[in-house]
Amino acid sequence: MRNATILILVFCLFSCIPDRTEKYDLVVSNVNLIDGTGKTMQTNISIGIQDGKIAAIDSSTIEGAKKVIDGTGKYLIPGLFDCHVHTNDFESDFPKYVHYGVTSIFITGGSLCTNEYYAAMRDYGNQDTIPAPIVFHTSQHFTMEGRHPMKTYLGKWFDGKSVFLLKDTLQIESLVKEVTQYPITGIKLTIEDGPNPPWVERMPQAFINKVQKEAIKNDTEVFAHVSDNIELEMAMDAGIQNLVHWTGVDLDFDRDTLLLDKIYQVRPSFITTLMIDKGFLYPLFPEWVDTLRKESVFDETYLARASDPGFIARAEDLMVFWKEYLKKDKIELEDIAAFQVDDIKVLYEDGITFALGTDTGFFILPGYSLHEEMQMFELGGMNQLDIIKMATFNAAKVMHAQDSLGSIENGKIANMILLNRNPLEKISHTLAINTVIKRGKIQKRIEK
Repeated sequence: MRNATILILVFCLFSCIPDRTEKYDLVVSNVNLIDGTGKTMQTNISIGIQDGKIAAIDSSTIEGAKKVIDGTGKYLIPGLFDCHVHTNDFESDFPKYVHYGVTSIFITGGSLCTNEYYAAMRDYGNQDTIPAPIVFHTSQHFTMEGRHPMKTYLGKWFDGKSVFLLKDTLQIESLVKEVTQYPITGIKLTIEDGPNPPWVERMPQAFINKVQKEAIKNDTEVFAHVSDNIELEMAMDAGIQNLVHWTGVDLDFDRDTLLLDKIYQVRPSFITTLMIDKGFLYPLFPEWVDTLRKESVFDETYLARASDPGFIARAEDLMVFWKEYLKKDKIELEDIAAFQVDDIKVLYEDGITFALGTDTGFFILPGYSLHEEMQMFELGGMNQLDIIKMATFNAAKVMHAQDSLGSIENGKIANMILLNRNPLEKISHTLAINTVIKRGKIQKRIEK
């Protein structure tokens, strides 16, 4: 009887030991890997994921997984990163980002962006039960009375809560100390005189310099909103490290030598927002709206705005501007992309960092429009490997999160997209999404 009792105890002891053969929570096997670093595609690779992180990358089969996804004939890229996001309804918008493989976002202020609203968005992004991207964000806007964004979006801003109105340089020291108590990536500073007429005075250089100086003292950075070469040069004169728009900048590499010297001295990062140019033109291109409608993700009431006579008139005025600016009788989207991407390619090849953003707004839609941003770069002549790097690794680098995000490398957070088609053949194949993975967990996508 005693021996039988011992045998039972031994059996129970060993049966309670976890199955050591299940080393990984998830394995993606035999996949074509585009890791986001700019390296060429690797074939027949297996990725092992444990506790939300990449634990193994091997050219042979990885054994011992609770779940295996067969990646044969498919393509794995890092989760995408939209570096210029606004949202007034994150519970609705966040699942759309994840649906389109955008697993991280950078929110650059907004009329609802109080400290409490930022905290709610961070909390939402830090859980994985409901689809939501990981959230990074700036401080509230630092701007001045009558300037953007208050001028542009009237009646929605509250000084000291969703925006800080600079009245003199003396208050800047305390404001910077105040915002850096929170987990911000940097300070959002609006320099520009627009974005639309009637024009206002740009922020004085002394204010820009002071914000940058205090940001450095408080171990943070400035993300400056600029919309032309003059404002870019003002930012460079202050030594600002991050620009949240490229749209409006147009470099002449023979004429703008002084500005270029300053860029190469400061070596800032740029967040592109070419989608601004496309978004406002949507009412003139019904086929673009039809493509969105087929996605069955966005509300028909919103899509119907493209037929509004006021929006059509605004788009027609913008098209007249482009014809005059580019000196062409007929404008294609490629024309708008090419002259901007040509400049970006030169700086990019000289080591200036570019990351992709969209500036969510009129027909700039959560998740989907980051793919449009990538397509704009392809239209402009950028190669697909570099486009993917800008949308993944470079974006994480701008957030100072490249040690944990932005590429498929050992030890990093397992944010990945499995694609059915090769994005190196055509960047629009990033929309051929099979599976979205965030922190090692398969994410629920929107049912169509």
